[in-house]
Amino acid sequence: MAFENWFKRKAQNITTSTDDKRDVPKGLWHQTPSGKVVEHDELKKNNYVSPEDGFHVRIGSAEFFDILFDEGKFTELDANVESIDILNFKDTKSYTDRLKEVKAKTKLTDSIRNAVGTVNGTEMVVSCMDFAFIGGSLGSVMGEKIRRAIDYCIEKRLPYMIICQSGGARMQEATYSLMQLAKVQAKLAQLSEAGLLYIAYLCDPTFGGITASFAMTADIIMAEPKALIGFAGPRVIRETIGRDLPEGFQTSEFLQDKGFVDFIVKRTEIKDVVAKTINLLAVKA
Repeated sequence: MAFENWFKRKAQNITTSTDDKRDVPKGLWHQTPSGKVVEHDELKKNNYVSPEDGFHVRIGSAEFFDILFDEGKFTELDANVESIDILNFKDTKSYTDRLKEVKAKTKLTDSIRNAVGTVNGTEMVVSCMDFAFIGGSLGSVMGEKIRRAIDYCIEKRLPYMIICQSGGARMQEATYSLMQLAKVQAKLAQLSEAGLLYIAYLCDPTFGGITASFAMTADIIMAEPKALIGFAGPRVIRETIGRDLPEGFQTSEFLQDKGFVDFIVKRTEIKDVVAKTINLLAVKA
């Protein structure tokens, strides 16, 4: 019967993709890199962390908001801000077509979402990247959404958190993408001047310009266990320096040991840790 159900799922093109967790068929399972098999319902109850080996399954903004906000309730901000093909860019296909496809597939408008809600009773704003949307890449919309989220925090005197999971800058937007690094850093400076807390939570993977900028300039930098975090990939670095890399290179544990990450926080504990951090460090209005 189990094999019969598996073939039925395969015939219906049902997979373990994290692109849309809101409509997952019963009986779906996930296999971790260590070979552990976990039922989807059990995985969801454990915040998408395998209870047997602690593997953190990659999830999107919908799941993170459900984990963080009290009773999963939040108000989304700037939901209608969308990317456009500024440069009429084309690689194997036009950027316009690529955007249409990924929007239809993910039901997202871009690679980041802003939300405001309460975390253990404390109101805050969270911006969460979605890796399913062109690898969580940084484009003009991500920079603009972060800018608007920060302005909202300053206006309402609220702490701010960015959940990072990205492959880096979006090549289809070229310089417009890179300009967002300076834009976001300028806004974060204003947030700091206003005396408001900024927390970064680095997930697997966090790479490229995001790591080289706002992912590493937070007041408190947290990371998921064994998340890969860096600027360039290990193969590029190895070939550039001509040396073997240390064991665990670019993992969150390695970066914590080198002083780049403050805390390794399991996803099952992130809500409580964030709430305690805010209560300890945030300036009260």
